Amino acid sequence: MTLWYDEPATDWETQALPIGNGPLGAMVFGGVAGERLQFNEKTLWTGGPGSPGYDFGNWTSPRPGAIAEVRRQIDRDGSMAPEAVAAVLGQARSGYGAYQTFGDLFLDLTGAPATPEGYRRELSLREAVARVGYSAGGVRHSREYFASNPGGVIVGRLSADRPGTVSFTLRHTSPHEDKTVTAAGGRLTVRGRLSDNGMVFEAQVQVIAQGGTRTDAGDRITVTGADSAVLVLSAGTDYADTYPAYRGEDPHARVTAAVDAAAATPYDELRRAHVADHRELFDRVALDLGGAAPAGVPTDRLRASYTGGASAADRALESLFFAYGRYLLIASSRENDLLPANLQGVWNTSTAPPWSADYHVNINLQMNYWLAEQTNLHETAKPYIRYVAALVEPGRRTARDMYGARGWVVGDETTPFGFTGVHDWPTAFWFPEAAAWLTQHLYDTYRFTGDETYLRETAYPVLKGAAEFWLDFLHTDPRDGTLVVSPSYSPEHGDFSAGAAMSQQIVREVLANAVAAARTLGVDADLQAEAVAALARLDHGLRVGSWGQLQEWKSDRDARDDTHRHVSHLYALHPGDRIRPGTPEAEAAKVSLAARGDGGTGWSKAWKINFWARLLDGDHAHRMLAEQLKGSTLDNLWDTHPPFQIDGNFGAASGIAEMLVQSHHDVVHVLPALPSAWKDGSVSGLRARGGVTVDAVWRNGAAGSVTVRKGRTGPITVRSSFIAGGCRVHDERGHEAGARRDGDTLTWTARAGTAYTITSSRNAPTISS
Repeated sequence: MTLWYDEPATDWETQALPIGNGPLGAMVFGGVAGERLQFNEKTLWTGGPGSPGYDFGNWTSPRPGAIAEVRRQIDRDGSMAPEAVAAVLGQARSGYGAYQTFGDLFLDLTGAPATPEGYRRELSLREAVARVGYSAGGVRHSREYFASNPGGVIVGRLSADRPGTVSFTLRHTSPHEDKTVTAAGGRLTVRGRLSDNGMVFEAQVQVIAQGGTRTDAGDRITVTGADSAVLVLSAGTDYADTYPAYRGEDPHARVTAAVDAAAATPYDELRRAHVADHRELFDRVALDLGGAAPAGVPTDRLRASYTGGASAADRALESLFFAYGRYLLIASSRENDLLPANLQGVWNTSTAPPWSADYHVNINLQMNYWLAEQTNLHETAKPYIRYVAALVEPGRRTARDMYGARGWVVGDETTPFGFTGVHDWPTAFWFPEAAAWLTQHLYDTYRFTGDETYLRETAYPVLKGAAEFWLDFLHTDPRDGTLVVSPSYSPEHGDFSAGAAMSQQIVREVLANAVAAARTLGVDADLQAEAVAALARLDHGLRVGSWGQLQEWKSDRDARDDTHRHVSHLYALHPGDRIRPGTPEAEAAKVSLAARGDGGTGWSKAWKINFWARLLDGDHAHRMLAEQLKGSTLDNLWDTHPPFQIDGNFGAASGIAEMLVQSHHDVVHVLPALPSAWKDGSVSGLRARGGVTVDAVWRNGAAGSVTVRKGRTGPITVRSSFIAGGCRVHDERGHEAGARRDGDTLTWTARAGTAYTITSSRNAPTISS
């Protein structure tokens, strides 16, 4: 569970190693003559209130009849070019902004050797600690860094095995000119106000030297002849996630308090608290694919030699990649975060990052959190849930003023400042289905946890508003009288039309989820009736086309040679659940996937892992994982679009989990898509809907045992191919569970917290069919 390298990093994107505690992140380079720590605080953004002309993406002047005009043309002609729709409905961005780097800390190291011996740079995923070590002149120099969530700080320690040999100068650089840097009392303070929007930002770094001398001079701190030295960093802004001002308290007091508290705590205590906090999350799941990394082979060369074949080294890299996805989510999304992981998690070295490092909500933000519940990281989803709920208020204004609808809406892309309207990039400005898609995870969290208080107080109000929008905004298709989304755009592909497959699938899901949630809570009978009536008229969005494909549009116009990276019309397969393996729609989905091919950008390949897993084709899912690792993964194992986008890391981890456990049809399906390459292995701690934790061991491609634990007493159904051959179910005390077998499924009443183990047996007299 370690990424390691035998050279320092020279490139931020491809080589540096990420650490993070949710709000704070840093990239470790591990240089010898000089260390670079590029760092971020997730709320440092340009744009939004205070930025000239910021308008939340809402139309700046009324456009009566604009949407109706587009609908009429689509009804008449069947489609409309994106440029033409953007000309009528789009609007140039104003004050959109971008995620910002906080800058870099540099440690200029005195007397660094030109040719160090035994150099090693590593990132321990299980400890969430980055380390650098080398020898020179008979002295072993060591550094380690971690981002502590309990302390709200990033911590570094420089040491050596000979006293008096730690010397360096600490300085800060930043592309932001609107700041001051001062040094006093061993503390470097960076403070400023963004000229774009007036956001106040501050970072403090305390230097604590053991032995030697420390000198504060202007904007830098120098340590000479110390035995060791500790750095403690915290940072913040005056951002608040409250509409419409999005401003809160000056960050100075809380940054100071965090640094003071950490600086007063012994380093070993800080480290122990950090590792314990991280491992409480990380250690919940363990995956063993029977791999073994070859000794002495750094991670970059391990990845370069990966083939996706049968070697133990390939299995080791696949296990590491899965663990890395979970590590990255823990590092970039924690329960005390104001914001969820963005397109780059929490890491960014630019003032103008690709796609603003924003929240793309036509798949990317959603993909970031596919792994959260299923890989037992429920806490990491809390910033996502909070963020989606915070979009409701600005989204209500957009729904009312732009669409003339109840409820709330958000477009294709958004920011921390409630940007819920539109812009004018023709192929990526219109996607009002995003709000409905965003609520899927909120409802799915309820399906995993069964927490009705959460459903009532948090998820349902957001889900209800997303459903209300579509009850008002659906359009009657003159072709057949069904209700359709119009204008409808299959993300980033083709022309605008009415009733594109993905649009219909998402709207059907949000209405169905709203009805199910309202029935569970016993509320809103009128809304239930309205939604049920709409569902009866709603176009189904699942059509098999002329060459056997699942149609992307309501009209049969898919091209056989189309290899576009978005495969949006398969939403009902994943992350939706309407398409079941073995159905005509599933067979059509296979035809569509085969036509699109195994290429694409990193996140696209990750989505295809999940698609093929849902189709129960483990070998093809594994092929997509191999394609991602070979062609869309950087030396530091970050996913690349290109450039770097973190959603591919998260989507791949989700896909691996889907290969091992699925539960979207209220059956715990264990090893549903096990590839032949994973001959022997085990997994523990994965989660299934219904509050179930799952462990499994397999040998020669078949399960040997499955253990499940249910959070609440009640019925449970487990499916796996080995069950069909006969098995027994017993609890920790060896008592039979009284399960009933039906083919490859078992059903019994499980007691809360009790572990039940299913083992293969040719004779299973206690289980009746």
